[in-house]
Amino acid sequence: MDTNRLNDDAFQPLQFANQEFVAHKTINRQKQLIQDFLGHKLALLGIIVLITIISLAILGPVISGQSGSKQSLISANLAPDGTHWFGTDDLGRDVFTRIWLGVRISLVIGVIAALVDIIIGIFVGAIAGYAAGRSKLGDAIDNILMRIVDVLYGIPYLLIVILLLVLLKPGLLTMIIALSLTGWVSMARIVRGQVLQLKQEQYIKAAELLGTSHLKIIQQHILPNIMGVIIVNLTFTIPSAIFAESFLSFLGLGIQAPSASLGTMANDALGVILSGEWWRLFFPSLFIALIMFCFNVIGDGLQDTLQVKGDK
Repeated sequence: MDTNRLNDDAFQPLQFANQEFVAHKTINRQKQLIQDFLGHKLALLGIIVLITIISLAILGPVISGQSGSKQSLISANLAPDGTHWFGTDDLGRDVFTRIWLGVRISLVIGVIAALVDIIIGIFVGAIAGYAAGRSKLGDAIDNILMRIVDVLYGIPYLLIVILLLVLLKPGLLTMIIALSLTGWVSMARIVRGQVLQLKQEQYIKAAELLGTSHLKIIQQHILPNIMGVIIVNLTFTIPSAIFAESFLSFLGLGIQAPSASLGTMANDALGVILSGEWWRLFFPSLFIALIMFCFNVIGDGLQDTLQVKGDK
């Protein structure tokens, strides 16, 4: 055969008869995952309640027509009525408005802590897991990163908050920094374990033999396949951060007055709960519980859905 006669026309792309079938099968699997998740009644209830809470956190202070910071001793400790839907506190401030201002703070802290969790946790975990076992340098990188994770994992976050309060002014920024310093270590461990398993798969080894860069392998082959595990753990990270903020604010170590926080509102109500002003403790506690409930049942729904599909 005369090789000089070969040109671009001599080469034709290989056509697969089942290309449309594969694409259709992928779309059907995604639809099935969504249907299975929406079929989880508690998870669906959690989504509805969470959307409602987020909407009220945005619009609640506007809807009430009351100020969450205006003080009026004449209106102090009023029970819930048509004007003050959740009553007032000892300074006459509207509890309904302050609840939604506190929910805003809780959601901001939860989302930011989750973003830090994703960015740092995935970065450290993916590098450590992918580098482990590849060479002496890779083992050294893995050991160094995981020993840092182990040290941070063993430090109580409460101790970190106290130390930061000595150095920084108490407030929202201090709380975010304190929770972010150690909040990512669990994600790093989870990601590392998943990467250690996935990098043994044949398609990963084939990509390496084809000369694909390590960064592209992590981005295009490993991370998409562990995203389900990351999302499930993320739904548990957000409520943990929200509860930590409420707990620390309750102890007086978090958000400081006069800023509205569910934790500080619950703490302020402890001294008057026996005198019959039940609404001051009831409503902050209720919405802390509801937020925790929503994220946890959504996480359970995602976990059940992904585990069912993984077993199949």
